[in-house]
This record gives sequence, structure tokens and C-alpha cells, in this order.
Amino acid sequence: MKKIILLSLLAFGFNASAQNTHQVGNTTLTEYDLVTGVNVPWEILWGPDDFIWCTLRSGKVIHIDPATGNYTQLLSKTVPYNGGSEPGMLGMVLHPDWANNQKVYVVYNYNQGNSIKERLSVFDYDGTALINEVTLIDAIGGNSIHNGSRLLITPDNKILMTTGDTGDGGVSSQDITSLNGKVLRINLDGSIPADNPDPTSYVYSFGHRNSQGLCVGPNGIIYQSEHGQNNSDEFNILEPNRNYGWPTVQGACNTNNEINYCTANNVREPLLEWSPCRAVNGLEYYNHPAIPEWQGTILMAVLGGLNSNYERLSVIHLSADGLSATCTDATDTYFQVFNQRIRDLCVNPNTGALYVALNGTNYPGQGPNIIKEFRNLDYGAISTNEQQKPQAVSLFPNPANEQITLQLSASLIGAQYEVLAFNGQSVEKGLVNNTTILLNVAEWSAGNYFVRFNNALGTVTKTFVVK
Repeated sequence: MKKIILLSLLAFGFNASAQNTHQVGNTTLTEYDLVTGVNVPWEILWGPDDFIWCTLRSGKVIHIDPATGNYTQLLSKTVPYNGGSEPGMLGMVLHPDWANNQKVYVVYNYNQGNSIKERLSVFDYDGTALINEVTLIDAIGGNSIHNGSRLLITPDNKILMTTGDTGDGGVSSQDITSLNGKVLRINLDGSIPADNPDPTSYVYSFGHRNSQGLCVGPNGIIYQSEHGQNNSDEFNILEPNRNYGWPTVQGACNTNNEINYCTANNVREPLLEWSPCRAVNGLEYYNHPAIPEWQGTILMAVLGGLNSNYERLSVIHLSADGLSATCTDATDTYFQVFNQRIRDLCVNPNTGALYVALNGTNYPGQGPNIIKEFRNLDYGAISTNEQQKPQAVSLFPNPANEQITLQLSASLIGAQYEVLAFNGQSVEKGLVNNTTILLNVAEWSAGNYFVRFNNALGTVTKTFVVK
């Protein structure tokens, strides 16, 4: 009975008949807009509660029901984010023993006088909010650019945290006493692991410019993506006490100066590099049978260069031992059709669906930002989470040129709703008093819109097109 109810909910929340599809070999992925209008989705994680956890660079953490797109806010912080800069609410990871320890680790920037700083904190999750903040590492250097900061918990239950060089040209990256331009390794309680390269320091590796991707691959190998300056974005294997070369070395050691430096300084060369820069970002190891063409690969979010040439999902194929990799632009790239900066990824372990956080068309992020789902409907597994609530919306026809019908779950009666164009203009708002709403769109300008519903149970959105 539980599975039947959830299948009905999924069908109600998402009208598959009007959805776009994407081909991956012999597998067809159906596209859904899960959440629209959030600002700027930076980290997305699939949680052990079968919900998606998401940081917004504007200073919030939200909790998303993947069956309906309904989300609630768990945390709000004042961060130095003004819509045109890079700091804010960044990396997040959940405690690995979630059944007994519902702690959430978050990195965010804050103002200290006239300076921007960065902090790693841990919070307790009480079922509705993140509370009881404890600061683990404070006053890491921050700036309007190059703050990192992706988090990962490794199989040995250590936190890895990437930090940027704050745009100092790599001075801090080679300064072993600085926490900037590094990957840090941290115990879950915030202390320094005794088996770190230096047992008195969090520093695990150095010589980094601005890394914003981490994942665990086969055989426990840690992979990392890193932004280059103008050339040589990198895909690396992360190793302890290794120098990754910045600022003297970009990408492979392939000039006389770089070769000499690499030999003298134990530099680890990347598995892959891209020039000019693609702005490589979040990483996810995909090993689910729902998309067999991607099994055993690393999926990499790509923001694209400043000229909007490279926005995509890149698929990185690994050798059997995981120690070498290939990625061909002509065959291993997807979703360029959106012309949207792809920030991060997560995978539903039940359905194998991929979720993608888009950051808009322009640097560093322009709304309305969207989190999309790509699902193989021929794969039968679904979530069996009994906690999912029926807070859902469907609409038809889509696209439309005269009228759109919205069908709502009864829980949305009494909610506020607003329809917005993708340029930010509010075109209609009101109070829900029925489970059916008719939008008369005949006089509206052609383009993309979304409708947002808010009530005590959360926020749910739907996108549509007016022809």
C-alpha cells in the first residue's frame, strides 16, 4: 500500500506527459523542475532521511521533499553575499552515523570588521531546524572570491574541507602555516587527526587555488576538482602531504620551470586538465543500475567559462584501478542545452535519479535558479519514506497560450501563491481557496514563468512556459 501511495504522489506532483527527455546511450532520462526560484543553490546532498539537503549561497539551508519539490528552511545566517560575489553559505555534509547522531556540518562566510572570514560549524538537527551551533574552525581567511569550500566525510570518518586562496595569487597556498589554498582533514569533533601529515595541523594537502569538488570513488580513492586561473582546470586524486603546485604549476608539469619545480616539491599532477578553463565544480560518483551507461563514472558539474561556452555535465570514465581517467568533450558532455551554470549534483540511491543544481546563465549566479531531476522512468525502484507529505502541484497544458490549470493538494488551501516571470517580475498573486486554480495567460508575454506556493508546511514551485 505504501508504494502505491507514493507512486500516485509522484504522478500527481510531476506530469510526465509534458516533460523534456534526454538520451544517454539507450537510456532515456525524463527532466523535471524540482525547485525553482532559490538563490543560489550551492551544495545538494541526498540525505539518509530520503530528502535533499541544500545550501543556498544567500545564507540558508533548505530541506527538499524529492517526491513533490516542497521545501522548508532549516537555517538562516547573515553572510556577506550581495548577489554579485562568491562568499556565502557553502559546503555541507551530514554525520555518517545519522541514526544515532543527527549532526550537520556547514561552511559559511561571515564579516569580521571590514574582512570576510570563513567558518566550519556543526549543528544539531531537531526535525525542523538546525540548532545548537558549535564552531569547529573559525577565522579562516575569506574574500569576495576563492573561498572553496566543499565538504566530504571519508570512509575513515574524517571531514575533508577545501579552502580557496582568497585571490592572493597563491601566496597562502604554498604557506604551510596558512589554512587557505588547502584541503583540511578534521575529526568529526573538530579536533586534528593524530595521523594527519602534521599532527598539529589540519592541513592535508596544499598548493590548491580554489577547489569546489570532492567525492569518494572506487577503492576509497578521493577525487577533487579545482579551478584554474585561465587555463588548466584540474581533476585530481587527493593524496596526503602532496603539493598540487599552485601558483608555479598549472595542470601538468610540462614546462621546464614546472618540471624542475615539480621534481623539487613533490607535486601531484592531475589526471585530467581543461584549457581554457571550464570552471569545474561538484563531483558525484555514479554507480547505480538505473543509468547503466554512467555506472562506475564520476559526474562533474561544470559552471562554464565567463563567456558562457562550457556549461555542462561532464562524465569522467575511470580505469579499473581508478588511477587514470578520460573525458571527451564530444561524447561525454550533457545538458548544454540549458546554457545554465551547473553547480552541484546528487543521486537518489533508490531510483538512481540525478539531481542538478543550476546557478543561472551569468557569473556568479543569476536567478531564478533551478534544481532539476533527471530520472529513468523505466527503472522501477522508488523511495519508501513514510515521512513524505502530500504537498504537491501539477499543471497543464505546458506550454500554454491561453489558460493553465493548476491542481493542488488539499494541504495548500489557505496558502499564498505568486506567479513570477524569469526576469523577476511578479505577474499574479493571491490566496489559494480551492484545489484548482486557473491562470489566464492569453495576454502574458511569451516566456518562462514559475508559480510559488507558501504555507506552514513549506514552499513548493512549478515552472511553465507561455507561448
